[in-house]
Amino acid sequence: MTCTCFHGYLNEAEVNGNWTPQEKALHEARLKAKAKRRLRKSSSRNSTSESFSESGDLVGGDPHSPKGKVNTNDRKSRTGKGRGLPKKGGAGGKGVWGAAGMVYEDEEPDVRDPNYDEAAQGDTVYATVVPEVDERELEKMVNPIVQEYFEHGDTKEVQMLLKGLNLGPHKYEFSSLAVSLSLEGKASHRELTSRLLSDLTGKLLSQSDMARAFDKILKELPDLILDTPEAPQMLGQFIARAIADHILPMSFLDCYKGKVDCEHARVALDRAAVLLTMKREMVRLDNVWGVGGGLRPVKHLIKEMNLLLKEYLISGDVTEAERCLRDLEVPHFHHELVYETIVMVLESKGDTASHMMIKLLKSFWKTGLITVDQMNRGFQRVYEELPEINLDVPHAHSIMETFVDLCYQESVITKQLRDTCPSRGRKRFVSEGDGGVIKT
Repeated sequence: MTCTCFHGYLNEAEVNGNWTPQEKALHEARLKAKAKRRLRKSSSRNSTSESFSESGDLVGGDPHSPKGKVNTNDRKSRTGKGRGLPKKGGAGGKGVWGAAGMVYEDEEPDVRDPNYDEAAQGDTVYATVVPEVDERELEKMVNPIVQEYFEHGDTKEVQMLLKGLNLGPHKYEFSSLAVSLSLEGKASHRELTSRLLSDLTGKLLSQSDMARAFDKILKELPDLILDTPEAPQMLGQFIARAIADHILPMSFLDCYKGKVDCEHARVALDRAAVLLTMKREMVRLDNVWGVGGGLRPVKHLIKEMNLLLKEYLISGDVTEAERCLRDLEVPHFHHELVYETIVMVLESKGDTASHMMIKLLKSFWKTGLITVDQMNRGFQRVYEELPEINLDVPHAHSIMETFVDLCYQESVITKQLRDTCPSRGRKRFVSEGDGGVIKT
């Protein structure tokens, strides 16, 4: 007899010997309830094989077994819940990626997922956001760009720098600031500014932007003339040049007819109208500012320097001569002025021209307008050409020696430059003061 039968035999004997009929019925009800609980915990795949008998006994298992003799290797749910199907539909377990034949589709990542990584979501496009330039900081950022442009004259570099700035709705103010700065500068700066505005139009700035810029300058003329009295005339030249270069529309001047109350603005607009109505043979608007600096032909520069020296000999105004020389903007060509000065002294009569020219060279030397290199080069050119000059000026050697000594006394030239002055190469048979008498 097995242990189960023996245990049942003991219980039966104990019931028959000691329990009352009510206790026996209660005991049987407890056994049936316990068997049902075990049945739910150990539900089988085949529900027909795990039904109760009429007496309440569990078929296929012992109701007195603590675990109900369930197969622990079976992958059925043992939680006592569910329908007795495998966990996760047979797709669970270690090393299992899902049920057989399951195909996973791409799913959009959820931004609320704690493991969501924005940088790993496909091709990420990064855009550089440049903050818009504040109107109060615009002038501080534009001034260095314009001043550097006046030095190198490269419009492409200015375009590149402006593209890196987010000027926003204030981009037209770049043109007004550039024109205002050029009014305080040289003629070459104004020429560079006109070229810059022409290159920027259609690329970074439109005609409407240019019109707004010049309209702003017209309104600021009462303040500009405090530093630049000639601002109205120069602004008129800017407007005429801009219309000729198609920077401003042809109807720009018509918009102001009879609508301008400022006297200075009327002067500027009248100046522009006059330049535009003049014949092409009389004026070329593309050269309204002249040709600056080294862009001028050498013959033209020599002619300007000769005119400068002749006007100085008449007026004696050193300051005006200095201003004219600076306006030429050719510091590398100042040796030509020294050369022309000496030649003019050699060809002149009397000592007046010599003293005036020494005064002029001394002023240029003290102010630093003419450097030591340019001064030495001008004198050396005369030294080399002195034999040819002597053919037209017989006393060129003696005049040159006297002029060089005076320049040295006034500290215009160095002792070394004075000593290199060539002396007369032939023997003097006739003295200039002996009346033509031949020396014995």
